[in-house]
Amino acid sequence: MRTVQQLMDMSGRTVLITGVTGGLGQHMAETIAELGGNLILVDRPGSDYIELIKILKKYKCKVKCLDCNLEDGEQRIKLIKKINDQNLPVDVLINNAAFVGTTDLQGWATAFEEQTVDTWRRAIEVNLTAVFDLSKELLPQLKKSVSGSIINISSIYGVTGPVYSMYEGTKMGSPAAYFASKGGLIQLTRWLANTISPDVRVNAVSPGGVFRNQPHEFVERYKERTPLGRMATEEDLKGIIAYLASDLSAYVTGQNFLIDGGWTV
Repeated sequence: MRTVQQLMDMSGRTVLITGVTGGLGQHMAETIAELGGNLILVDRPGSDYIELIKILKKYKCKVKCLDCNLEDGEQRIKLIKKINDQNLPVDVLINNAAFVGTTDLQGWATAFEEQTVDTWRRAIEVNLTAVFDLSKELLPQLKKSVSGSIINISSIYGVTGPVYSMYEGTKMGSPAAYFASKGGLIQLTRWLANTISPDVRVNAVSPGGVFRNQPHEFVERYKERTPLGRMATEEDLKGIIAYLASDLSAYVTGQNFLIDGGWTV
């Protein structure tokens, strides 16, 4: 019978994280390193990995950085080829990268009548199609693992509709593509869990809103709706990542974990 510490131990395992230089991605990487795992860090060309690598050095883990614009199918093919050519193991795949757009992106955070198909396609490509692609192409490596796991990062907006009153007086909005792609990701998680079991476990994590200096009125409204009385921090996701990446969750698959401070209740 293994102890909890032994179940948490990621020594000898390699975790690939997409969108790793963002706030959540960095904390996920540090979580894996702290548990003894090695890392393949993936983000868009031109991303700055330097500060993250400095943080990871204290854990003495192996780190490999690979650039890939996940919106580009050809770049995804090149990423897989690099992994295969370099014979890199992948025990855990964390599909964290997401197309979240910006308030000034045309056809995104605006009225439905002004949302564009082009922007919709960009979001679906990154948030859903790229996850399908990577999960399929990395399946041979994941099957070789003693405990293969895929963790898909969705959102509470994958399970709820928009609350438009939250955004009144701000430039923030609720793009249809974001909701649809994150909801689709949860359903893809369930499909994969049935399809590639028992070799690989597949679960989703749906965080609530993470505080990133959003407009004051939005933050206050969000806090009022949340039983724990605050927005999430990146640190709030470390526990669930440790759980799903390690053997602590060896008998868990097909689930969607809502890390939302009670928002969805």
